[in-house]
Amino acid sequence: MPHGGWSKEDSLLTSVRPVPLRWLLVDDDADGPDKAIAACVDIDGLFEDVQHVLSAVRPTVLIGCDPAPALRRALDALDRGTGDPGGAAWRRRIRASIASVANDGSATPVVGVHVEGAVAAVRPSALGSGLVDVTLDTAIAGPMPRGARQIWELWRAGRPAEPGNWVGCDRTVRRQWTMAALAHQRHDAADKPAGTTYELDGRNVTDVEGFYCAIGEAVNGPGGYFGSNADALHDCTRGGWGAAWPFKLVWRHSAVAQEHLTPPAAAGGPAFGQLLHWLAEDGIHVHLQ
Repeated sequence: MPHGGWSKEDSLLTSVRPVPLRWLLVDDDADGPDKAIAACVDIDGLFEDVQHVLSAVRPTVLIGCDPAPALRRALDALDRGTGDPGGAAWRRRIRASIASVANDGSATPVVGVHVEGAVAAVRPSALGSGLVDVTLDTAIAGPMPRGARQIWELWRAGRPAEPGNWVGCDRTVRRQWTMAALAHQRHDAADKPAGTTYELDGRNVTDVEGFYCAIGEAVNGPGGYFGSNADALHDCTRGGWGAAWPFKLVWRHSAVAQEHLTPPAAAGGPAFGQLLHWLAEDGIHVHLQ
């Protein structure tokens, strides 16, 4: 799904380079040529260990960056220096959401992640002629755990072909799996007919995050999304997210969730019975196996 109207046809994403530009910074409040801020090979600070996020804040670095006009103006203001015409500090500031650029050049937004700060430094990049490394004076807001990088790299080649790519992930990264699935969810496909039966493979539903990964695959196939919390699950069961209401859910290997999603093992998340209650509230018949 293109981000904000930017897709593989746009110049920032179509240039032939030795190293592909994998991330797109977008000003969601702008229009036209000022909407794209930059495309870059990597973003230092986009993926962080939880311990680092809690203990320190370090600058964001756009690595192998191809600046669009909005960022070029910020770089020009940095070069002029504060106090000189055109060098005001506010001119060096950017505010952007971030999108992942797939192999086909399309850009998909990373849900809940953005950066807002001022350009602090710039240097030629070792990744290609005409590219620069740009340092911003603030950290990414809502950085993803390091393990989430593999999720976005997987999606760049297209929708996952096999189920269960999330199985080996911990709870934090499983949560990121559902966020990536949400970002890539297609809304131009019709729901499957009312009365359809879906089979949820519960062998790896050892936490509530695993439940949302599994039900997303049950309804929408590998990489599918069908909620990430109680409110989102209620929205999905009402239709428009792959399954027309009402439907039946066959929960295979449900004993795994019964064992793990029981307080205190549920670790603050909803217990197994609560998930069943939510589904029953929406008129979804669940058959446990």
